[in-house]
Amino acid sequence: MGAFPSNEEAQAILPQTDKQRPEGRSTSGDTVNCPTCQGTGRIPRGQENKLVAVISCTDQRLKPRRTKLYVCVSVGLCLLFSGLFLFFLFPRSVALSELGLQSAYVFFTPTAVNATILHSLEIRNDNFATVEASDLTVQVFYVDTVVGAARATNVTTIPPRSKKKHSFEIRVSLTDPGLNKYCKTAFTVHVLFLKLQVSMTVYYLAHYEQLSLETFQYLDCGANRTTAHVFNGSQ
Repeated sequence: MGAFPSNEEAQAILPQTDKQRPEGRSTSGDTVNCPTCQGTGRIPRGQENKLVAVISCTDQRLKPRRTKLYVCVSVGLCLLFSGLFLFFLFPRSVALSELGLQSAYVFFTPTAVNATILHSLEIRNDNFATVEASDLTVQVFYVDTVVGAARATNVTTIPPRSKKKHSFEIRVSLTDPGLNKYCKTAFTVHVLFLKLQVSMTVYYLAHYEQLSLETFQYLDCGANRTTAHVFNGSQ
């Protein structure tokens, strides 16, 4: 009779047998090892995709690492992008200021004193978006009487964070007999103080805004000349 192997020989043989066994399968052809039972349970072959595995609450797969870090980073990025979005797209002011009369062309008729004056405005855009200016309307008053007007549909486009000068002509007609006599006399100075009311529509950041400006300028109506005389912009 053959001798039985000792305990040490049996311990050496068993691990070797386990290593030679195909992983994920038992010695029987009808079952396979359960993937969630650490190799101690078996399930019928062919039902791996039909059975539901129960995972212990202490399983490490239910405790992902650095969860708080991921949440904090996600919240921080959301706040950063929201702040940048509000900073660049928050509506800022669009200012309208006058640069004064640039020139005037005055000529007489038997019943009126007519003038074509060139006036300039400055439009300042403080936004990070382009501003489109349109519908410019100008009315010129002498006391309470309208003596001139001008209108423009498409004015100009102002790039982001910049300012732009816009000039336009206004035709003034003085038909009052007293003004005619005053402008045509031989006085050295014939100064008329005119009030200008300016309104303009601007479009930026998906909304329209109405700008208005009221300013006073003077006009020397006594110069019957064919060349324009230039005024200082600060006057």
